[in-house]
Amino acid sequence: MKRLAFLLVAVLIGTTVAMAQNRGGQRQFDPEEMAKRQTEQFKTELELNDTQAENMEKVLLKSYNEMTTLRQEMTGEEDRTKMREKMTEWRANQQKELKKILTDEQFAKYEKLMEERRANRRGRPGGGRQ
Repeated sequence: MKRLAFLLVAVLIGTTVAMAQNRGGQRQFDPEEMAKRQTEQFKTELELNDTQAENMEKVLLKSYNEMTTLRQEMTGEEDRTKMREKMTEWRANQQKELKKILTDEQFAKYEKLMEERRANRRGRPGGGRQ
Protein backbone atom coordinates (compact mmCIF):
# COMPACT_ATOMS: atom_id res chain seq x y z
CA MET A 1 0.00 0.00 0.00
CA LYS A 2 2.85 2.38 0.85
CA ARG A 3 4.49 1.61 -2.48
CA LEU A 4 1.30 2.43 -4.35
CA ALA A 5 0.94 5.74 -2.49
CA PHE A 6 4.60 6.57 -3.18
CA LEU A 7 4.16 5.72 -6.86
CA LEU A 8 1.09 7.93 -7.15
CA VAL A 9 2.88 10.85 -5.50
CA ALA A 10 5.90 10.39 -7.79
CA VAL A 11 3.69 10.38 -10.90
CA LEU A 12 1.84 13.46 -9.67
CA ILE A 13 5.09 15.35 -9.04
CA GLY A 14 6.54 14.27 -12.40
CA THR A 15 3.44 15.42 -14.26
CA THR A 16 3.42 18.76 -12.44
CA VAL A 17 7.08 19.39 -13.23
CA ALA A 18 6.61 18.50 -16.90
CA MET A 19 3.63 20.84 -17.26
CA ALA A 20 5.39 23.69 -15.44
CA GLN A 21 8.33 23.57 -17.84
CA ASN A 22 6.10 24.41 -20.80
CA ARG A 23 4.65 27.47 -19.09
CA GLY A 24 7.69 28.83 -17.34
CA GLY A 25 10.10 29.26 -20.24
CA GLN A 26 9.88 31.39 -23.32
CA ARG A 27 7.87 30.01 -26.16
CA GLN A 28 9.79 28.74 -29.13
CA PHE A 29 10.21 31.57 -31.62
CA ASP A 30 10.44 30.38 -35.21
CA PRO A 31 10.89 33.43 -37.47
CA GLU A 32 9.66 31.65 -40.63
CA GLU A 33 6.51 30.32 -38.98
CA MET A 34 5.82 33.68 -37.33
CA ALA A 35 6.28 35.61 -40.61
CA LYS A 36 3.91 33.28 -42.48
CA ARG A 37 1.28 33.41 -39.75
CA GLN A 38 1.46 37.19 -39.43
CA THR A 39 1.33 37.65 -43.20
CA GLU A 40 -1.81 35.53 -43.44
CA GLN A 41 -3.44 37.58 -40.70
CA PHE A 42 -2.44 40.87 -42.29
CA LYS A 43 -3.50 39.69 -45.73
CA THR A 44 -7.05 39.43 -44.41
CA GLU A 45 -7.05 42.34 -41.97
CA LEU A 46 -5.35 44.83 -44.30
CA GLU A 47 -6.74 43.41 -47.56
CA LEU A 48 -3.31 42.87 -49.10
CA ASN A 49 -2.90 41.83 -52.71
CA ASP A 50 -0.61 38.90 -53.53
CA THR A 51 2.43 41.07 -54.25
CA GLN A 52 2.01 43.02 -51.03
CA ALA A 53 1.60 39.80 -49.05
CA GLU A 54 4.73 38.31 -50.60
CA ASN A 55 6.76 41.46 -49.88
CA MET A 56 5.36 41.71 -46.36
CA GLU A 57 6.37 38.14 -45.60
CA LYS A 58 9.93 38.89 -46.74
CA VAL A 59 10.11 42.02 -44.57
CA LEU A 60 8.64 40.23 -41.56
CA LEU A 61 11.00 37.28 -41.95
CA LYS A 62 14.01 39.59 -42.13
CA SER A 63 12.69 41.56 -39.17
CA TYR A 64 12.00 38.47 -37.04
CA ASN A 65 15.46 37.10 -37.79
CA GLU A 66 16.90 40.42 -36.59
CA MET A 67 14.74 40.12 -33.47
CA THR A 68 16.15 36.66 -32.78
CA THR A 69 19.68 38.06 -33.03
CA LEU A 70 18.78 40.99 -30.78
CA ARG A 71 17.30 38.68 -28.15
CA GLN A 72 20.45 36.57 -28.14
CA GLU A 73 22.65 39.66 -27.84
CA MET A 74 20.54 41.06 -25.00
CA THR A 75 20.45 37.88 -22.94
CA GLY A 76 21.72 38.88 -19.53
CA GLU A 77 21.80 42.56 -20.52
CA GLU A 78 21.50 44.68 -17.40
CA ASP A 79 20.99 48.06 -19.06
CA ARG A 80 17.23 48.29 -19.73
CA THR A 81 17.61 51.68 -21.43
CA LYS A 82 20.03 50.25 -23.97
CA MET A 83 17.66 47.33 -24.61
CA ARG A 84 14.71 49.68 -25.06
CA GLU A 85 16.69 51.80 -27.54
CA LYS A 86 17.60 48.76 -29.63
CA MET A 87 14.01 47.53 -29.66
CA THR A 88 12.71 50.98 -30.61
CA GLU A 89 15.21 51.15 -33.47
CA TRP A 90 14.22 47.64 -34.61
CA ARG A 91 10.51 48.58 -34.59
CA ALA A 92 11.17 51.82 -36.50
CA ASN A 93 13.13 49.95 -39.19
CA GLN A 94 10.35 47.39 -39.53
CA GLN A 95 7.70 50.09 -39.88
CA LYS A 96 9.77 51.97 -42.46
CA GLU A 97 9.99 48.84 -44.59
CA LEU A 98 6.29 48.05 -44.21
CA LYS A 99 5.34 51.61 -45.13
CA LYS A 100 6.99 51.04 -48.53
CA ILE A 101 4.70 48.06 -49.15
CA LEU A 102 1.38 49.28 -47.79
CA THR A 103 -0.87 52.07 -48.98
CA ASP A 104 -1.38 55.00 -46.57
CA GLU A 105 -4.79 53.61 -45.64
CA GLN A 106 -3.42 50.11 -45.04
CA PHE A 107 -0.52 51.47 -42.97
CA ALA A 108 -2.89 53.49 -40.77
CA LYS A 109 -4.96 50.34 -40.26
CA TYR A 110 -1.75 48.38 -39.49
CA GLU A 111 -0.71 50.91 -36.83
CA LYS A 112 -4.15 50.75 -35.24
CA LEU A 113 -4.03 46.93 -35.16
CA MET A 114 -0.58 46.94 -33.58
CA GLU A 115 -1.65 49.44 -30.92
CA GLU A 116 -4.66 47.27 -30.08
CA ARG A 117 -2.41 44.22 -29.77
CA ARG A 118 0.00 46.07 -27.49
CA ALA A 119 -2.92 47.22 -25.33
CA ASN A 120 -4.23 43.64 -25.12
CA ARG A 121 -0.79 42.36 -24.04
CA ARG A 122 -0.57 44.98 -21.30
CA GLY A 123 -3.88 43.77 -19.91
CA ARG A 124 -2.83 40.11 -19.64
CA PRO A 125 -0.79 38.68 -16.80
CA GLY A 126 2.80 38.34 -18.02
CA GLY A 127 2.00 40.58 -20.99
CA GLY A 128 3.73 43.76 -22.15
CA ARG A 129 6.22 45.35 -19.80
CA GLN A 130 5.76 48.86 -18.58
